[in-house]
Amino acid sequence: MTTVQRGPAEDDLPYDVFARACPSRSTLEHVTGRWGSLTLGALYEGSLRFNALRRRVDGVSEKMLSRTLQALERDGLVHREAQPTIPPRVDYELTPLGREVAERLLALIRCVEGGMDAVLEARERYDATRGAR
Repeated sequence: MTTVQRGPAEDDLPYDVFARACPSRSTLEHVTGRWGSLTLGALYEGSLRFNALRRRVDGVSEKMLSRTLQALERDGLVHREAQPTIPPRVDYELTPLGREVAERLLALIRCVEGGMDAVLEARERYDATRGAR
């Protein structure tokens, strides 16, 4: 079995996402899931109301976006600001920790987008030799 090597700075961290019971694992799931990463990336652009965020994260259902926002708020990555107006106005924005996480996610997103020509070529080669699935 292969183990992941940790750097010297990581040896001092009190959490280990590779350990089953570590609480960082659920936060990683919230951040790296499809809707979590897209929501964090969209909020990096600035504060958004629920429906504007839903339009920006194309394809997410109202229910999934609501669940995603609740999980990210619980983890301290998103701040929800409810205005006492009629109708109620609710804005979502990143916390400082959420902003840091979103910056790193956006770097990964840019890397994936930048490598898509190679990905599409690899898919074509794979499908040609193993059959499309």
